Amino acid sequence: MHIVAIAWVFVVGLVALVEATSTHGTLLGALMTLVLYGAVPLPIVLYILGTPTRRRARARRETSARRTADPGRGHHATRDAVAPVREEP
Repeated sequence: MHIVAIAWVFVVGLVALVEATSTHGTLLGALMTLVLYGAVPLPIVLYILGTPTRRRARARRETSARRTADPGRGHHATRDAVAPVREEP
């Protein structure tokens, strides 16, 4: 994922360079190209593409927390919380 971001920054930088050095281009146009094609959309795209990784990490943390909260879980017979009441016949 990082190589895609690096490539995108490289391409946007080249486009901004061409905009700045073109006879019809301006430095303001190059700056707007950098901001509107690079600095704004790139973090949004990286956040969206990183969602599966964050989801897996959160699931791992929750699983780990469940295991540490009750280390003997699943290894003992279950018991009732209240003892049954014995009735006389």
